[in-house]
Amino acid sequence: MFGANLTIFHPTVFILLGIPGLEIYHTWLSIPFCLMYIVAVLGIGALILVVLSESTPHEPMRVFLSMLAGTDNLLSTTTVPKALAIFWFHAGEIAFDACITQMFFIHVAFVAESGILLAMAFDRYVAICAPLRYTVILTPSTIVKLTLAIWGRGIGTIFPIIFLLKRLPYCRTNIIPHSYCEHIGVARLACADITVNIWYGFSVPMASVLVDVAFIAVSYTLILQAVFRLPSQDARHKALNTCGSHIGVILLFFITSFFTFLTHRFGKNIPHHIHILLANLYVLIPPMLNPIIYGAKTKQIRDSLARMLSRVGMS
Repeated sequence: MFGANLTIFHPTVFILLGIPGLEIYHTWLSIPFCLMYIVAVLGIGALILVVLSESTPHEPMRVFLSMLAGTDNLLSTTTVPKALAIFWFHAGEIAFDACITQMFFIHVAFVAESGILLAMAFDRYVAICAPLRYTVILTPSTIVKLTLAIWGRGIGTIFPIIFLLKRLPYCRTNIIPHSYCEHIGVARLACADITVNIWYGFSVPMASVLVDVAFIAVSYTLILQAVFRLPSQDARHKALNTCGSHIGVILLFFITSFFTFLTHRFGKNIPHHIHILLANLYVLIPPMLNPIIYGAKTKQIRDSLARMLSRVGMS
C-alpha cells in the first residue's frame, strides 16, 4: 500500500469516505447532488454559448463572464462526479497524485474566481464612473493581462501546496473522511509536523481573497457614490441594474465560501458530517446559481438566449 522514496512515504491510494455519518443516506443525497450538477453544467454551457454567439464576444464583461462560467465548471466537475461515484458505487479509491491534482484545481478555482469577481467589479467601476474612457482603459491588451494575472496568481498561490504535501511522510491511515481531497484534510494524515501547511494554507490564499474583497468593496463604494449623483431616477435605476447580477454573484460566492471555510476552521462543536455537507454545497450552489442569476438579471443575456432558442426552433 505504501511506497517509499528515502524517508518520504506516500500511499498508493487514498480512500474517500463521502460524507461520514451519513453513509446510509448517500443514495438519497446523490439525487439532489446529481440534479444540481446537471443544472450547473447545462446553465454554464448555455451561458458560454450565449456569450460566444454574440457579435461582440470579446467585450470585457463577456470575457470575464466566460471565465467565471469556466471556473465554476472546473470547480464542480473536479469534485461532484467523484462524490457521485462514492455515493452510487462506493468508488472511494483515489490515487495519491490524482488526489493532489484534485486538491490543486479546487483551490486554484477558488482563488481564480475571487480574482475574476474583482476584475468584473473593476469593469463595472469603469463603465459607470468613467464611461467615456471605457474602451481606452479596458483594451484587449488589458483584458489579456488581467486574465494572465488572475490565473497566474491562482496557480502561483496554490502550486507550493503540492510540494508542501509531497514532502510529508504518510504513515498513518490513508482514509480521508471527505468526498474530495482538500489541502489540510490530506496534510492531517501525515505523521509529521504540518504547521507550515496550516499557516500557508490558511494565510496565503485567504490574504489574496481578502485583498480582492477589499478592492471590490472600494469599487462598489465609488460606484454607488457615482450612481447617486446621477440627475434622474431612471439613470440611477439603469446603472444599478447593470450591477445587480454581479452583486448577487459576489454575495453568493463569498458568503458560501467564507461560511464553509470559517465553520471548518473554527466550528469545533459542529458535527463533522455538517462540515463535509457544507463543503459539497460550496462546490455545487454557486456554479448552479450563477448562470441563473446572470440570465435572470441581465437583459442582453435574456435577449441573446431568446434569439438562440428561436433560431433553434425555426430550424
